[in-house]
Amino acid sequence: MTLPLADATPWDEIWELLEPALGQTLQMVVISTAITGLLGLLLGVLLHTTGRDGLRPLPPVNALLGLVVGIGRSVPFIVLLAAIIPFTRLVVGTSLGTSAVIVPLVVGMTPFYARVVEQALREVPRGLVEMARAAGASRTQTVRKVVLPEAAPGLVGGLTITLVAIVGFSAMAGTVGGGGLGALAIDYGYNRYDGNVMLATVVLLVVIVQLFQLVGDLLVRRISHR
Repeated sequence: MTLPLADATPWDEIWELLEPALGQTLQMVVISTAITGLLGLLLGVLLHTTGRDGLRPLPPVNALLGLVVGIGRSVPFIVLLAAIIPFTRLVVGTSLGTSAVIVPLVVGMTPFYARVVEQALREVPRGLVEMARAAGASRTQTVRKVVLPEAAPGLVGGLTITLVAIVGFSAMAGTVGGGGLGALAIDYGYNRYDGNVMLATVVLLVVIVQLFQLVGDLLVRRISHR
């Protein structure tokens, strides 16, 4: 039996649906990116400094961190959403809604950004690090004043890529009650066969991604030219 097609939402009423969903998506994306950026940076620095050519080589620690990051990057996000429901409930008290989605977004994207950070730090000329150490800088000072500033373009570029990925994952979370534009597209565009809502949601997501990418590219160029 074929389900009847629902009447499409008039275009002059679309924004009433999009506005709250957009706010939820931006909330998820901004908060998740901020936490992911911080945790990923710390984890990436640890991966780099404890590596074989790092400032403080610790092979066992580096191997353990690498294993954790590798496992984290290997789990598909849709599986992760379900797998860490108990942890999500422990952190935010629920497994549904905007706040609940932030937890798996951070858990899923932190390992990804940590690898980006590690790679960016590896590209810093070793001569600069050796000069800083020869001048009497401690390991912490060398990382903070030499390595991180030199790697800044790569770090910002990598965070932009991470941000774009988080936008996509936040939309995917709509399939499991995560809220935002993804949930709107599923509830109206798919379940109710509302082509207008689906089209408007897709266009808005594309615009958001392009704006974030543009801002990220501008920041990278500005930092690179300093």
